[in-house]
Amino acid sequence: MAIQMNVTTRNARLDAVESTNGTSCALEIRTGAQPANCAAASSGTILATINLPTDWMAAAASGSKAIAGTWQDASADGTGTAAHFRIYNSQATKDGTTCFMQGSVGTSATDMIVDSVSFTAGQQFNVTAFTLTDGNA
Repeated sequence: MAIQMNVTTRNARLDAVESTNGTSCALEIRTGAQPANCAAASSGTILATINLPTDWMAAAASGSKAIAGTWQDASADGTGTAAHFRIYNSQATKDGTTCFMQGSVGTSATDMIVDSVSFTAGQQFNVTAFTLTDGNA
């Protein structure tokens, strides 16, 4: 039998992601396969880096939490095909060792949805959807 939690508990767990890791986070979009976990060294080439809005996730509701504000980069850093992302808990200390979240990137059926996976250095790109959903419903 699986453990089940009420929506209030699930929302609190989701809101803890932002309160625990800070309101000054950085997102990297990278090529290639994502590392085994956040503690592993970064892989692939950085295509873009975004300093996320101060309140980067909306308050959790109904067991899920979505992006807040605009997640956009006016000028991509590199050229290649986006495949995964990493989020770091500080814009100032982002150094590849403080990753607290990572996942897949694509235009559909991935953890983070972007407007295109084909990046060209200097182009603008947008994260169009990113939602965290807590299990144990």
